Amino acid sequence: MNVIETKIKDLLILEPRVFADNRGWFMESFNQTTFNSILSSYNQSIVNFVQDNHSISHKGVIRGLHYQINPHAQGKLVRVVSGKAWDVAVDIRASSPTFGQWVGVELSEKNLRQFWIPAGFAHGFIALEDNTQFLYKTTNYYSKECERNLLWNDTDLAINWPIENDMLINQTDKDNNAPNFKKLIDNKIDLF
Repeated sequence: MNVIETKIKDLLILEPRVFADNRGWFMESFNQTTFNSILSSYNQSIVNFVQDNHSISHKGVIRGLHYQINPHAQGKLVRVVSGKAWDVAVDIRASSPTFGQWVGVELSEKNLRQFWIPAGFAHGFIALEDNTQFLYKTTNYYSKECERNLLWNDTDLAINWPIENDMLINQTDKDNNAPNFKKLIDNKIDLF
């Protein structure tokens, strides 16, 4: 597996080895031992995944920016199995030197990349094609009481969403009414 470092040291892009022939292709999409070895080599704590989630989104759907606070904070290993998405992680760890910075990566059925997002990051994506199928492996179970969100289009974060002119942006009221980053900082709430 090829590992690509990002500008935020704990966020990693993983490219699996793909074996292709005249029948199609094969890849190992996840191996706990290999994943633990990668985390160890980047001085990250070993994790175990406890829940898998699967969503389907139409082109222009934005999901996020979502996270969970302790004691149910989640790390996520995400990938797209059909379609294409622009995936974003925002560092909300108050003591981090990259606090408030973000990384975006294109995930698609063609590039087969996976994105490792540890706990302490808000996460979201925009579907760039219809019927984009997004898979999440999480390190903790979903908890409604610990669920939080951050405004996806906050001008202070200045996330460069690849929104096309003909794209109808579609998100929930929860995402549109999420607090902005300044409110989280000012209130010192729900941060890591």
